[in-house]
Amino acid sequence: MLTLSPELKERLATPLKIGDFEVKSRVLQSPLSGVTDLVFRRLVRRYAPDSMMYTEMVNATGLHYVKQLPRIMEIDPNERPISIQLFDCRPEFLAEAAQKAVAEGADTVDINMGCPVNKITKNGGGSSLLRSPETAEAIVRAVVEAVDVPVTVKTRIGWTDKEINILEFAKRMEDAGAKMITVHARTRSQGYNGQAKWEWIRRVKEVLSIPVIANGDIFSVEAAMRCLEETGADGVMCSRGTLGYPFLVGEVDYFIKTGIEKIIPTPIEKLECAKEHLRALWEYKGESGVCQARKHLTWYAKGFPGAAELRGLLAVVETVEQGCNSIDRAIEQLPAN
Repeated sequence: MLTLSPELKERLATPLKIGDFEVKSRVLQSPLSGVTDLVFRRLVRRYAPDSMMYTEMVNATGLHYVKQLPRIMEIDPNERPISIQLFDCRPEFLAEAAQKAVAEGADTVDINMGCPVNKITKNGGGSSLLRSPETAEAIVRAVVEAVDVPVTVKTRIGWTDKEINILEFAKRMEDAGAKMITVHARTRSQGYNGQAKWEWIRRVKEVLSIPVIANGDIFSVEAAMRCLEETGADGVMCSRGTLGYPFLVGEVDYFIKTGIEKIIPTPIEKLECAKEHLRALWEYKGESGVCQARKHLTWYAKGFPGAAELRGLLAVVETVEQGCNSIDRAIEQLPAN
């Protein structure tokens, strides 16, 4: 049985303070490109009403050259607290983009300095900024000067195992005015492979006075608690653990606040959520939403008899009716409880 230590309970009992902005939860939903749109965030929010959500990352250069804001910046007025994440390597474009993010309703502005994808890093954004700390510092200073909301940073521990520079890098971000830093405890070269090196999060926490959020390998309540115990972090950010499982942030938050584990959803409950997700993406984005839903649906279809066959069907679904019918047939084959 999982227990919450008195020390951890006391440490996490107060709201998370990001500058002068308070969040009544120590569990955050990570920004995920192609995932954390308005539809997904609404599902996560249902189970985690107090948690900070993040949009998909937004290209600041792209914002500079368009008159109409991209849909990924759309915020529901009722979904606070919410942060818009930006990426780029140009301080002036990021400052301009941050002002647009605040105008849209962002409670904080987050700068992506951790994305490992080549198309981002080759242009100087994401985790490549770990190799350009002067530019990263200039970005934070420019954005802090441009907006009145707290500015935060999400990054990794270094470029490779031989280039782990997170301690110096994080201190520069704090000195530049960042009010919180989220550390994905992997290097850029690891991508999403191997094990997260949580010990580096503890070391970052020891040298900073701003909140440090732990990220990497948070796939369960148990993992979240172990990470918080081992790192001393001020909170945890759930990322890939929420793919096909929008319940995770709420489960961790509930346990931190009550010391009680929520009953995990049954395969049928998860599949009913998958249908809702599909319908909502169709209503929000039309045919492109159905195409986008394919990956989500396959993530939901795991951990029960017939799941592999269902994934094969959902990976090529073309209509809402087709997807829902396939899921309903799978549900009929499952026990009711």
